Amino acid sequence: MEENHFTGSHKMQMINRKECFLTGVKDVISFDTEVILLETDMGMLTINGKELHIKRLTLEKKETDIEGLIDSFTYSDYNKYKKSKEPFLGRLFK
Repeated sequence: MEENHFTGSHKMQMINRKECFLTGVKDVISFDTEVILLETDMGMLTINGKELHIKRLTLEKKETDIEGLIDSFTYSDYNKYKKSKEPFLGRLFK
């Protein structure tokens, strides 16, 4: 079994599935009104929902605020995206 070695700090606070405040955000990989993909200190984070909107993004402080109806959060290891021979975006939108 492969070990994950994450560094940094990552915190998530959600209010009524309509607002989410995140720290430890390194980068926004992609976003639309239904899916937001973030690179965080704890790996890749996919946020699924409806009418999603990035209200605030401060990469210097590694913070972001998201609004909309949030359905799910899914974490995955960044190495999964790097090791595959298929283009990164092709793997995301299968």
